[in-house]
Amino acid sequence: MDLNSVRDTWTNRAGEYSPAYYAHYGPNETSTVIRDILSGYLSRDATVLELGCGSGRHLEHLANHGFENLTGVDINAEAFDTMRETYPTLAADGTFHCSPIEDIIEDFDDGQFDAVYSVETLQHLHPDVEWVFKEVARITDNILVTAEIEDPMRESSSSDPDVNYVDKDTPLYYRDWSRIFTSLDLVEVDVVHGDRDTTRTFRASN
Repeated sequence: MDLNSVRDTWTNRAGEYSPAYYAHYGPNETSTVIRDILSGYLSRDATVLELGCGSGRHLEHLANHGFENLTGVDINAEAFDTMRETYPTLAADGTFHCSPIEDIIEDFDDGQFDAVYSVETLQHLHPDVEWVFKEVARITDNILVTAEIEDPMRESSSSDPDVNYVDKDTPLYYRDWSRIFTSLDLVEVDVVHGDRDTTRTFRASN
């Protein structure tokens, strides 16, 4: 599947895994895990960026626990319509960008965010834009959290992603996030294995 086809899958997502779908379920256990991680390292006025924020359920959870400086990026314009309906205070107070990650991430400054995190988002980036991972490390001043689906049978020595499919149109690229981000000079400090996601915490080494 080419890059544009992968983008279209999420730009026009409806039904299952759409912004409205996630807004219906609201914050979940992953929201709590991310909140606990960020609370352990950062003050409530820290700058926090979510890559693939959707309608904002994880950011809403952070806002409800005192985090004040929240930013999100999502490719789907409907996500922000849903956010304004479901989480109007978050939509008004946060900073949001409707864009593919690869089209905006170079616009952020070095170390612009105290924390950057993703939830089942980086796993969907096409191999043609894997350069984004270096940019993620660049804009992270302190903490990076990846909550992504990983293949326990994957060979960690392989640099090429293994491909699975969420459905017939939506690829999921299994990657070794530990290898990727430690090779970019981040230090892995914690791993939480959930029923679905593996949540890895990295610290910038600067």
